[in-house]
Amino acid sequence: MAHDRLSVAVLGDGGWGTTLAIHLHRLGHRVQLWGAFPDYVRTLARRRENVKFLPGIPIPRSLPITADLPDAVAEARLVILAVPSQYLRRVARRLRPSLRPAAALLSVAKGLERGSLKRMSQVIHEELGPVRLAALSGPNIASEIATGHPASSVVASHDPALAAAVQRMLMNERFRIYTAADVAGVELGGALKNPIAIAAGIGDGLGFGANAKAALITRGVVEMARLGQALGAREATFWGLSGLGDLVTTCLAGRNRWLGEQLGRGRPLRVVLRSTPMVIEGVETARAAATLGRRHGIELPIIEQVNAILFRRRAPRQALQALMRRSGKAESATPR
Repeated sequence: MAHDRLSVAVLGDGGWGTTLAIHLHRLGHRVQLWGAFPDYVRTLARRRENVKFLPGIPIPRSLPITADLPDAVAEARLVILAVPSQYLRRVARRLRPSLRPAAALLSVAKGLERGSLKRMSQVIHEELGPVRLAALSGPNIASEIATGHPASSVVASHDPALAAAVQRMLMNERFRIYTAADVAGVELGGALKNPIAIAAGIGDGLGFGANAKAALITRGVVEMARLGQALGAREATFWGLSGLGDLVTTCLAGRNRWLGEQLGRGRPLRVVLRSTPMVIEGVETARAAATLGRRHGIELPIIEQVNAILFRRRAPRQALQALMRRSGKAESATPR
């Protein structure tokens, strides 16, 4: 990771993976983009546009796209894992025989694994052992970064040198990268904001205004920090780019807010999910976060109501009543 221009494999041809591959290619790195489905990879290679996940953004003809995983990572000094969270373990397992011993990994997925309730770095270490690993998160709508709009993100690692190396690789005048040591907090911030964004979208679907959304964002980040601390993260991380920053962006735009809006308008969850090729991470994360909250005795009223709407068929207006009728509380704990 010492050289300015490196060989990079981006695993995952969704919108974010494609964006990162294009961004790194523009910066002069030697990039290969890998996709799991050969038919779609051939379509990408022929059309040079990710019509399904990143429409309108041309993919440079000099950027290789492959469905051959060993070929994609054969020379890679950095492997970026940009597959949805529920498929990450499967891809990491496939990656194990081909990964170069000296390669570093960067996880950019935002979710918690179904069943195990683990963060992505925990899944990666379980499958690949003590690899050098960093995690990237922040208010990053892929299409905006792909078109060159200004954005910021944070890369976290227990290895400060690796975090700094990834920062240097990714950063330019349009994409500012910060570093952090709190891997748990950065990953949890990126994951837990999604159920809150679903709640914000439900409010939009019900016709609520700015007051309701501001309250959801403010109390939502409190829930994120509350659960994050119980899971070993630092509270301050949730007031940064991977927490509050990502939460604001996702509550204003993005697929999780969109899903919530459809639910608020009365569309059933299964119908909404079938209508999009996108993986909406907040659905499974809501279930995982609610389970973790109960396991640790943490009060998560917004996340619990989102979970009830998604998986217990609670009507959105009933969920709102349950939130608004809770007993009065102090906004924050009394200082000691």
